[in-house]
Amino acid sequence: MESVLYPAAERGTKDIGWLRSNFVFSFSNHYNPVKSAFGTLFAFNDDYLEVGKGFGIHPHINMEIISILLKGKMNHKDTMGYSTVIEEGGVQIMSAGSGLKHEEYNIGEEEVNFLQIWIYPKQQNINPRYQTRSFPKAQRKNQLVTIISSEEGLAHCWINQNAKLSLGYFEKGKQVNYRFRPENMCLFVFNISGSITVNGQLVPERDAIGIWDTDSISIDCNEESEFLIIETVINQK
Repeated sequence: MESVLYPAAERGTKDIGWLRSNFVFSFSNHYNPVKSAFGTLFAFNDDYLEVGKGFGIHPHINMEIISILLKGKMNHKDTMGYSTVIEEGGVQIMSAGSGLKHEEYNIGEEEVNFLQIWIYPKQQNINPRYQTRSFPKAQRKNQLVTIISSEEGLAHCWINQNAKLSLGYFEKGKQVNYRFRPENMCLFVFNISGSITVNGQLVPERDAIGIWDTDSISIDCNEESEFLIIETVINQK
C-alpha cells in the first residue's frame, strides 16, 4: 500500500469575509505544485459561507462538481431550470458537460459549511445535468452509505466518472473495512469529525489521506467520527 497524508494545517486558505475556504489541492489563489490533484480528484475545498452571502451566477464546463452540506441551508439555481434548497446532509452534483451557469447562496440563519469537490469527467461535452439527494446523519449511524456512484440509481446521485463517494458516521470503537478494485483505482479519505485510524495511520479531524496500490483498507474510529471516502481512477484512460 502507498499513501500520502494531507494534514489540515497544510491546506491553502482564502478569507474574503463572506467566504472562508480551505484547499487541499491547488485552487483559486492557492498553488502547490506537489498537491495539484489526486487521480481524477481535481479539487477538495472545505468552505464556510456567511448568512445571506453566496456565489453569484457563474459558468462551468466539463467538470463534475459536488457539494456536500455539513451545516446550514443553501439554495441552488441554474440555467437548466433547477431551483432547489439543500440542508445539512444534502448532496448535489452538477455534471457541467458542454456548459451551464449556476448560483448558490446561504439562505439559512447560520453559517453554511460545505465540501466542494471537483472531479474530472469521464466523457467530455455531455448534456449538463443536475441531481440532489438527502442523507440525514441519523440515518447513517454505524453505516457506510453510498452517496454518489458511477452507476445510476434512485438512492444516490450519479457521476460521469468511474468513481464512488461514501459517507460514514460511526460510534467510538467501530471498525469499517472497505474493499475496492485496485487496478488504476485510488482512495481519498477525509475525516470530517472525530478521530480515525486508517490502516494504522492516525487521521485527525479535517485531515485526509490518499491511498493506492492496495485493494482494501480498515478504518478504526477512535471516537465518534464522520468521514468521507472517495474512490476514483488514478489516471484517465
